[in-house]
Amino acid sequence: MLDLADIFSAQNLIKGHADHTPLVPSPFLSDKFGHDIWLKLENMQPIGAFKLRGAINAVMNLPEGIKGVTCCSTGNHGRGVAYAARLKGLRAVICMSELVPKTKVEGIQQIGGEVWVKGRSQDDAMAESRRLCAEEGLVEISPFDDAHVIAGQGTIGLEILAARPDIETLLVPLSGGGLAGGIALAAKAIKPSIRLVGISMDRGAAMHESIKAGHPVDVVEVPSLADSLGGGIGMDNELSFALCRDLLDETILVTEEEIYRAMQCLYYEDRIVAEGACVVGIAAMLAGKFTPRGPLATVITGRNLDMNLFTQIISGQNVQLGDYLIEGTSYVRT
Repeated sequence: MLDLADIFSAQNLIKGHADHTPLVPSPFLSDKFGHDIWLKLENMQPIGAFKLRGAINAVMNLPEGIKGVTCCSTGNHGRGVAYAARLKGLRAVICMSELVPKTKVEGIQQIGGEVWVKGRSQDDAMAESRRLCAEEGLVEISPFDDAHVIAGQGTIGLEILAARPDIETLLVPLSGGGLAGGIALAAKAIKPSIRLVGISMDRGAAMHESIKAGHPVDVVEVPSLADSLGGGIGMDNELSFALCRDLLDETILVTEEEIYRAMQCLYYEDRIVAEGACVVGIAAMLAGKFTPRGPLATVITGRNLDMNLFTQIISGQNVQLGDYLIEGTSYVRT
């Protein structure tokens, strides 16, 4: 089982590659809710996303002599694995579904990763990744259910509490549970009283539904502004499900419209460009689904989004997600 020592070990290993992103206050959100609200800017990582932490820790812990690495990804994990593999001189094959935005595919290719697009779901991409392991001898690095990946993501919790020990609540985007589980493990070990809240979109939230059911469950994947939070958690999940089930105090779902408005808010009030998955904590607060009761931090997880889509959102235009229409509204401070 993972423990705090594993996370400190990861912190030492990734040092100089993927550490010490800024933790900055949001004056607007702090004034609005009457408590200090901090933003952990993981969108400032070299690959534009927090996933670099876990990917570097996992790749650097691999034995010598392997042929290469593979993974399934909705985008940012694949970018992290490709980046980490390049540091170690390894081949990286990233398996992705057809739902992944083109900009994320291109980002991985620019780093030197091979991208194989397979099927319409994260499970399809995972099956292809495992085939590559069995038939071509590559080593799979799970985006969330890998001890080294989870420990790497947990270093975010170490950094937040080292900078602001007074923080009472962490709002963490919730997908496969590598980020939420790792941060929760670190934060609860250091400060048992801290509250951990996992937040996802309300369409295809696999970990939320799995925690409700008491075991991993399948979900239908659909296009979302929070595309990085899509995908299943794996029916054979060994680590991240139990961490999230046991350590998260609450899970919350937000709508596409709430994500849309939170992206606008973060841009206009804090001048930050961020993916829809990054703003779900802000969306929950703005929608009245979570009310801060003391100092709080949320993780701005990445910036790797389609800038044409982002322009539509900040200019208040309609956004079409498959057969789902988000009716655009101009940003108005409330």
